[in-house]
Amino acid sequence: MKFESISEVSNILFDPLRIWAENSTYNWNILIGSGLALILVGGILVYVYQRKMGKSDERTSPIFLKSSLIMLCSVILCDLIFPKEYMWEIFFLFKYSLAFLASGIYLAIQYNRDFLN
Repeated sequence: MKFESISEVSNILFDPLRIWAENSTYNWNILIGSGLALILVGGILVYVYQRKMGKSDERTSPIFLKSSLIMLCSVILCDLIFPKEYMWEIFFLFKYSLAFLASGIYLAIQYNRDFLN
């Protein structure tokens, strides 16, 4: 099976999700609710661990910059993977929720590694 572009791959991957979400409004609301829950958890993780690490200095600046880089890379990766023809609002929500979540997980790991040991 040959693919002409990456959009064909994303359409094949996310077409079952589109069919499931458009099946009923309950499924659509589950998708929106899970996206909002993910963005809330990711935002809380980022906020809590940035506050725990304190003000920016020579020790925490590289950690904050790497966290921002992880967030940027996850946004770019999600832009490449998620389809743009349908459900773009939902995928926009998931793109940023995954970015916050990835950054928050990185900050949690670095905090445990650098500040608790």
